[in-house]
Amino acid sequence: MKSEEVKEIAAFIAEYAACLLGSGVHTSRVIRNSGRIGESLGVEIRMTTLHKTFVLTVSEETNGHSFTRVVDIPAFGVNFDFNASLSSLSWEAFDGRLPLETIRFRYGQILSRGLLSPWVVLGMVSLANAAFCKLFAGDWVAAGVVGLATAIGFFIRLEMQRRHINHFITFTLSAFVSSLCASLCLWLGHTPEIALATSVLYLIPGVPLVNGVIDIVEGHTLTGFSRLIQAVLLVICIACGLSCSLLLVKNSLL
Repeated sequence: MKSEEVKEIAAFIAEYAACLLGSGVHTSRVIRNSGRIGESLGVEIRMTTLHKTFVLTVSEETNGHSFTRVVDIPAFGVNFDFNASLSSLSWEAFDGRLPLETIRFRYGQILSRGLLSPWVVLGMVSLANAAFCKLFAGDWVAAGVVGLATAIGFFIRLEMQRRHINHFITFTLSAFVSSLCASLCLWLGHTPEIALATSVLYLIPGVPLVNGVIDIVEGHTLTGFSRLIQAVLLVICIACGLSCSLLLVKNSLL
C-alpha cells in the first residue's frame, strides 16, 4: 500500500471518528467502529481520546507507513439515528471489504440526510416534558403549563446555541426561564412543585452522564471523568437557574 493511500485512509477515519464522538457515542464504540473500517482497508488503528480532541494513528505493516493526526471533536448534538447508521457502515465495510471510495460515498449519503427540523424537536420535547409532569402525578393544567414553559425555554436554548453563547450560560438561562414560566402554577394552584421540577427535565445531560460511566467502566478513565465533570457542571447550571426562579416566586419551596 502506498503512503498516499494510507494518508487518505487516515483522513477519512479521522473525520468518521470525529463525527461519532461529536454525536454522543461512547469511546469504546468509536474505537471498535473505526478499527473495523481500518481492518477492512488493511490498516491498523490506534486512538487516544480526550474530551475535545483525539489522537489517531493509522499504520500499514507491509511497507511500514504510518500517519498520526490530532483531530478536534465537533459538537453535533446527540443523534441516535446518525450514530446507528455510521455503526452499520462500519459493519458493511468489514463484511463486504468495501473500497475506500465506496465507504466514503455511503458516508456522504448518511451526512446528507440532515437533522430533524428544530421546530419538530421543540414540539416533541415540549410534549415529552408535559408527559413527565403527568407521570409524576401532576394534573392536566400543570402538564399544559409545563409544555408551554418547555417550549419557551427550549426556543431560548436553540437561539443561544445558534449565536454560539457559552453553553453554561445557555443552560442556566434556559432553566431559569422554563421554571419561571412553570411557576404560573403557583397562582393557578395546580401541583406547582411538580410543574417546577419537571419544567427543566429536558435540560438534563443524560447522554454525557451515561457515556461517562461507560467510558470509566471500559477503561477510558480520563475521557469518562471529563464527560462526567462536564455533565455535573451542566446539572449545577440547571440547579442555579431553577433556584433563581424559586427565590423570585416562592422562597418556601427551597
